[in-house]
Amino acid sequence: MITCVVDYVIDPSRIDAFERFAERWIELVGKNGGTHHGYFLPAEGASDRALALFSFPSLACYEAYREGFGTDPEFIAADRIRDESGCVLRYDRSFMRPLLPR
Repeated sequence: MITCVVDYVIDPSRIDAFERFAERWIELVGKNGGTHHGYFLPAEGASDRALALFSFPSLACYEAYREGFGTDPEFIAADRIRDESGCVLRYDRSFMRPLLPR
């Protein structure tokens, strides 16, 4: 299993748009073979940081999901929310493997 961690810097004044963007990607990850663990939004402290965590069974499965970027109409529509609203200022993606209870 591989887990993608996306660390976002968001515009706090556009949190509603970010939530719409996030809800759409939660659906799309699930629809494309992944498990979304949710978006984690600001509550206290820094108000411009958000995280997303989602997993795929393997890096190959993640790469198959990524093939839809820029071509799949649903992916394009989801990214349009981000692009048109300006809710995401920047983001970084990293990959981790979970250590789960045995």
